Amino acid sequence: MGWKTDYRSFYYQGAPEPEDPILPRGETALLTIDIQNIYMQLADDPVGQTRWAPFLKRMREIVIPTVQQLQARFRAAGMDVLHARIACLLEDGRDRSLSQKKPGWNYLLLPKDTESAQIVPELTPHPGEVVVTKTTDSALTGTNLRLVLQNMGIKNVVMTGIFTDQCVSSTVRSLADESFNVMVVEDGCAAGTDALHRQELEIINMIYCHVLSSQELLALLETNA
Repeated sequence: MGWKTDYRSFYYQGAPEPEDPILPRGETALLTIDIQNIYMQLADDPVGQTRWAPFLKRMREIVIPTVQQLQARFRAAGMDVLHARIACLLEDGRDRSLSQKKPGWNYLLLPKDTESAQIVPELTPHPGEVVVTKTTDSALTGTNLRLVLQNMGIKNVVMTGIFTDQCVSSTVRSLADESFNVMVVEDGCAAGTDALHRQELEIINMIYCHVLSSQELLALLETNA
């Protein structure tokens, strides 16, 4: 068992195992999507406390510590750490994409300067790190991130963040379509439920990205050091 055989959908059962990726320091960056204060406040009401308890537990005990570890490792190695967050540029949210205006779960009115729109304190960007603010699910579609990555010489993007089945997946697909090599860190991501999380990883694995654990990624980085 391991990243070369785990998270395989129907389409890739029996497919050859992929080769270990080569991750040169100057061509590899860590990108974290949407780990913002708003999503750590989902259990402020009695109904939410039950519904979101598993998600919040995973975020506090697994995802945030994992992303902290990876960010520290990338920074120590002189590798780029980038951040994306979802927020609107206008107070009334007219600049949001249609998907962010639909009623229900996807409806988000997060003006960029509000406390709820900020990245959680544990993952606060360091001075000089790239932070993009998007009004779409995909961090490429809604920003100039593709151009920034290309200008920086980045070819390999390591992905962490939330939600696995929404903004993470949308960004992964956009990166893959732009011919970036993408790796998604399983324990650095979360969806509303573990079932949604795993299902989306199986959908995007092998075609749009490779899914692996943080420890597997760290081992690869050591190999490429």
